[in-house]
Amino acid sequence: MSGTSNKAIYGAIIANTAIAISKFIAAFFTGSSSMLSEGIHSLVDTGNGVLLLFGIRKSKKPADELHPFGYGNEIYFWSFIVAVLIFALGGGIALYEGIEHLLHPKEIKHVVWNYVVLISAMIFEGTSLRVALKEFSKTRGDKSLYQELVDTKDSSTAAVVIEDTAALLGLSIALLSVFLGHITGIVYFDGLGSVFIGLLLIGVSLFFAVECKSLLIGEGLMEKDILKITQILAKDEHVTAYKRPLSLYFGPEEVLVNLDVDFKDELTSDEIELTVDRIEREIKNSIHSVNRIFIEAETIKTKKKK
Repeated sequence: MSGTSNKAIYGAIIANTAIAISKFIAAFFTGSSSMLSEGIHSLVDTGNGVLLLFGIRKSKKPADELHPFGYGNEIYFWSFIVAVLIFALGGGIALYEGIEHLLHPKEIKHVVWNYVVLISAMIFEGTSLRVALKEFSKTRGDKSLYQELVDTKDSSTAAVVIEDTAALLGLSIALLSVFLGHITGIVYFDGLGSVFIGLLLIGVSLFFAVECKSLLIGEGLMEKDILKITQILAKDEHVTAYKRPLSLYFGPEEVLVNLDVDFKDELTSDEIELTVDRIEREIKNSIHSVNRIFIEAETIKTKKKK
């Protein structure tokens, strides 16, 4: 991903706010458990969008003495908090409401409210998802959506895509449960719908939490990018040997690369400096997310010891 997209997040916040209000109104008039669960889901998604914006703002703080590599990882922390909130507030409450309505079922009243709100919400969520997917797919290439969700380092835009996809699935479940309850008269379909929505949100939150955890504990460049770096080193006439490059993400577009390189013995310090500059320039042109490169020149170390 080429950075974090505020456009997708603002779109999701606006859509989720309107949808949450309409769902709660419908739940009040109809007494539907599925609708209440969906209202909580949309409310949580709205709060999550605000947290993501806060994380993006914090991640852009300049580096200081205590954080010499900047605050880029802030976005990964707040994305992880979003995953926890989806699990606890979204999935947990929906599951509880579903079980409660299965134990004490109630007949849904004024069903038309549910149909109108759910179909309208699906249109809003679909529009929000379309905006998020457009931003998310700018650098996706030939990769599948799932693979890009696994590989991306832009956790905030990924969160919007995941949330909106889960929202559409949740709305489909709620609509199906309301419809089945309406035509069959079986009151348990409403509670079952809420349970399935809760399980869906818990599954989504666990998937997203695992992806955020990988970035929080320190994830490096993908193998294809490591290969680009090794090819640059391999073709350089002044490089005689090198170890596998080490890398670490400090944000969606902030990557540190450490290189351990052997240069030809006959090179002067000026020639080595020019070679280092050339290697750094080629790596940054090849992998735009790399903004810091440290090169340990073995020849210089050896000469100093002698």
